[in-house]
Amino acid sequence: IQTRTATGLIWRQPMYKKILVPLDLQETALSVRATKVAQDIANCYQSRISVLTVIPDFGMPLVANYFPKDAMKQAENEVHAELKRFIAAHFKHPEKIRAEVDGGSPHKLIVKHAQKEKVDLIILPATGKDVSKVFLGSSSTHVVERSPCSVLVVRP
Repeated sequence: IQTRTATGLIWRQPMYKKILVPLDLQETALSVRATKVAQDIANCYQSRISVLTVIPDFGMPLVANYFPKDAMKQAENEVHAELKRFIAAHFKHPEKIRAEVDGGSPHKLIVKHAQKEKVDLIILPATGKDVSKVFLGSSSTHVVERSPCSVLVVRP
């Protein structure tokens, strides 16, 4: 988007100010590829990158009763530390990356986070080589259909 200033100069507004990269830390190769794409786009637009990892919650209260009360918080702390290590290893400027961990349904939390943070672009790693299989019944489908912003699905 271009805007003309009072002096007649043309100022170009960044297309993507905030980029969200949801990562599955179990899928390292896919996550690394998505982080490279995110960094390239962020460099072009001087964007801020947030990395989100979602851990499954216990679902039903009946299941949650079998775990210690602080089990979810402990899991979040451990995953957050692992996410910070991943960011330090794979981002050129790790100090500029916002790391978040949340518990629940991945596709719902990705969309919710994008809405809450007013994200301009979600860079989502694909989970397979055949994109048609990725979109059939996957979290990617939910995110693409319900996202408030553009979604870039990065293939392996």
